[in-house]
Amino acid sequence: MDNIAGKKPALLWAVHLSVVLLVFLWVVPTFGLLVSSFRTGDQISSSGWWRSVQTQESQLPAIRIRGEAVERDGSFVIAGDLFENTGAEISRWGINSRDTEAFAAGETADLGDGQSLTVQADGFFELTSETSLEGARLPRVFVTASTPPDFTLQNYNNVLFSPLAGQSIGQAFLNTLTVAIPATIIPILVAAFAAYALAWMDFPGRALLVAFVVGLLVVPLQLALIPLLQFHNWIGIGKGYLGIWLAHTGFGLPLAVYLLRNYMVGLPRDIIESAKVDGASDFEIFVRIILPLSFPALASFAIFQFLWTWNDLLVALVFLGTGNDQQVLTGNLVNLMGSRGGDWEILATAAFISIAVPLIVFFAMQKYLVRGLLAGSVK
Repeated sequence: MDNIAGKKPALLWAVHLSVVLLVFLWVVPTFGLLVSSFRTGDQISSSGWWRSVQTQESQLPAIRIRGEAVERDGSFVIAGDLFENTGAEISRWGINSRDTEAFAAGETADLGDGQSLTVQADGFFELTSETSLEGARLPRVFVTASTPPDFTLQNYNNVLFSPLAGQSIGQAFLNTLTVAIPATIIPILVAAFAAYALAWMDFPGRALLVAFVVGLLVVPLQLALIPLLQFHNWIGIGKGYLGIWLAHTGFGLPLAVYLLRNYMVGLPRDIIESAKVDGASDFEIFVRIILPLSFPALASFAIFQFLWTWNDLLVALVFLGTGNDQQVLTGNLVNLMGSRGGDWEILATAAFISIAVPLIVFFAMQKYLVRGLLAGSVK
């Protein structure tokens, strides 16, 4: 009775629920980061992204009265707008940080020394004084107001084109692309040739080379950083893009060769033997048969290698440096965390930009994975 057609085992339901949970845990924070990247700093600090489309009532930062005094009926008056047309509506306000809701909108507060202040619900204020206000320190106003949803593209303009922490994110973005693309393509090209040789070509020491590649998988990256940098300096490469490309290639090759070799070994032997009988060389077999059949494995490694190089910080600091013309996106984000840690809108926008390209690459390569599977099918 347990194998009745149409009845799904409990384990299958558990797998489906786990997948749904993982997708939920991944999609929700990413969507929240996207929404936050379009919000202002005040709204981010006062409410969560899930309330971004609602009118919010919160206590805004203190606003100091500004303006030129005008003499009117023997008194000196400063009038203006606290919000500069942001659409906020004040419910309570105060002039002391210990009592920020002392007055309702429209009420008048006695400031002493012949001064009084009136704040309306729309933010219009009027400060009246019996004596001249020239050179006087004007009061601060603490307001509790309802603010409408506020979305802006200015965050992206500031992040991509304005210098933040000494460098624009746009330049760091281009630097990261310059590092990640070659550091993904080079190891794939080298590993594909090596994997084919280890899988289908007979030569002395092949098993020893496979064991050596497996052994390199357990070498800690941090252990090789300084010796490799010294070697780069010795041969004259030093710090630069060529050095970091070769470093990422060296660190990625063992895994690439291991994965591709294991995949190529499992390909149908009959196809390769038939091609050899027809007179095809090893290079022709590799280009016309092995590469199309191995496209799923190549695409999978490309995804992992690109994500690794895009999100890398340690290798970039060692082999590229921290100059403004060489700093990668992760290094720039670290600087933003230190210099602009309170600017949540800047951090949210920069963080989303840093994950946008890996997301695009991942979903784009999924399509090519399917194509590779179809291309690798045999009749």
